[in-house]
Amino acid sequence: MSAGPASAVASRDGAKYGVGVGLARAVASRDGAKRGVGVGIARAGTWCSDPGRGSGTILAVALGLVVMILMAAVLTFAQAAAMAHRAAAAADLAALAGADAARGLTTGDPCVVAGEIAARNGASLSACTVRGGEIVEIHTESVRGMVFGTATGRSRAGPPP
Repeated sequence: MSAGPASAVASRDGAKYGVGVGLARAVASRDGAKRGVGVGIARAGTWCSDPGRGSGTILAVALGLVVMILMAAVLTFAQAAAMAHRAAAAADLAALAGADAARGLTTGDPCVVAGEIAARNGASLSACTVRGGEIVEIHTESVRGMVFGTATGRSRAGPPP
């Protein structure tokens, strides 16, 4: 008679005599029932003979984690690209407004006008240069909504050629 968590070989040998223990309980109950010994339902806590059992669950969890990490990276990259486009658009609009002020089409100092337009578009004016009296070069920064660093934009505007 074998007792405790015995190996499958010992359980099968025990099944010949009507006693089943360990991994082969189902076989022992069928054979043991013929000899008058009933074993019943397999014990909880016995090890499964299939070493690959449960590996699909671990693989699915790992794949899910990889997909979530990749999605977070893609979303971060998309946010950075959107903020860079906003900073560039603010620089373009500010340069056009500054160039209009430099040419006398609107009133005010070109850099002050450009700063107001940049602020309306969610950016701050980091540099403003007026060249030749009519060409305005603008540098903007946008820190709002960025996870890593700042988004910058640069633009130059002047009279038509």
